[in-house]
This record gives sequence, structure tokens and C-alpha cells, in this order.
Amino acid sequence: MKRILIVEGNLREENQSFTDGGIKTHTESLKDSISYFTDQLDIDVVNPSSDENINEVAKDLTKYHGMIWGGSSLNIYNDTPEIRRQINFMRECQKNIKNIFAICWGMQVAVTVAGGEVKKCPNGAHRGIAHDIEINENGLKHPLYKNKNKKFNTPAFNFDEVVKLPEGSTLLSSNPINKVMGINFNVGSTNIWGIQYHPEITYAKMISLIHFRRDRLLEKKAFIDQMEIDSHVKIIEDENKISNKDARMRELENWLNNLN
Repeated sequence: MKRILIVEGNLREENQSFTDGGIKTHTESLKDSISYFTDQLDIDVVNPSSDENINEVAKDLTKYHGMIWGGSSLNIYNDTPEIRRQINFMRECQKNIKNIFAICWGMQVAVTVAGGEVKKCPNGAHRGIAHDIEINENGLKHPLYKNKNKKFNTPAFNFDEVVKLPEGSTLLSSNPINKVMGINFNVGSTNIWGIQYHPEITYAKMISLIHFRRDRLLEKKAFIDQMEIDSHVKIIEDENKISNKDARMRELENWLNNLN
């Protein structure tokens, strides 16, 4: 049986607030989504920002066939001890785990460690949904996007974007807000697939997150007022009605199928 590591990107306090608010953590959502495709994996979970034994975990990473690093509310350009711990752990993962699926925040950490750069996106934010992601010619040939529609919408929540790719990266998809929506690059013998969106999270959870983060989102001027929030939530609800679960999670399925 293959063994994978899930890395939780949010701080323990943020996850506790999710739980208190009746919302699944990103790790819980990811495990649910994986179970839709397979129950033939041994799964370990680690939180580099909060786990006191993280250095011991880092010494035994070669036992994993792959790693999935999920989302977070953090911003990679903020120099905090918690973010530095995540960067250091990603560095060890890129040395020792051959297959990495880096989702949203996970991609931003992976890119930063590999010499790329992430900044606040000047074109706006994805607030629960990303529209019009288009797979380019390289992406159409890549296993990440096997059986995926060339143009699609997807759950997403991010304010930052990759502005400089690591050396040797291949851009796979883009949309009007983020040029870098899907990438592939290698660090030594480690193969990294990165996406700036969340196939593993449902639209229903994204709507819950918008309501949960309402005050924070208004403070950040992601929305002007409650009326705009309600209008935007309606857009996501309409998308959810026509969304196909298998198609939405195709990238996760493809990564799982490509584990070796």
C-alpha cells in the first residue's frame, strides 16, 4: 500500500476557528476527496507551523510515495516564524519526496523554496471561485489535465499569485486574474505539480468560508458590502448547480493515478 503525507498549511488557531464554526479544515476536505477515489493509501498528516516534532518528521520523509500540500490563509511574503517553518519543511520535502502535489498555498511555498516569487495579485482575488481557467498547449499534453476540459471554472480562494517561476518550470494553465494557475517543475528528482485553485474543496465549503470570513473580507476590501457578498455567493451557487464532481476533482484523481 502506498503512503502519502498531507501537509496542513493553516495555523492551528485558524483550524480551531474552522472547527468551532462548523467548517471542515482543509486537511479534512482533502482526505474526504481522496477517499472518493481510493481507500488504498496510508495517509499521515503534519502541520509544520504547529507540530513540535516537525524536525523529527523531516528526517523520515523518504518513506512517502507522495505528498499533498494544501491551502492556507497565510501570505508567503510575510516573514513570520510559522511561515519560515513551513518553508524549511518544504525544502526538506523537495529533497526527499519524489511526487508533490502543491495546492494554492502549497504551490506558493513550493515555488518560493525553488527560487520563484509570489506577490499580492494586482488583478484582484479569487473569492471562492476562479472563472475561465484555460489549459495551454503544454497543459493539454500534461497528465495533470488528462480528461479535463480545456476551459473550466473551479473553486479557488487566493489574493496572491506567482510572479516568477522556478527555473525550468512549465506553465500549464492561466486565467484573467492569475497568469500562473497550473505549473510543473522539478527539483532534483522530485516532480512537483502546482495549482492555484482547489479541486479538493466543494463550492458549498467556499460559500461557508465567505460567510465565515465576512468581516475579514470586508476589511480587506475583497467585497464592498453585504449586497456584493450576496450577489457573489449567488454566482457560486449557480455554478455549483451545474458542476460535475468528477470533472471538478480531475487534477486530484490524475495525481493519485500517477503516484509511483
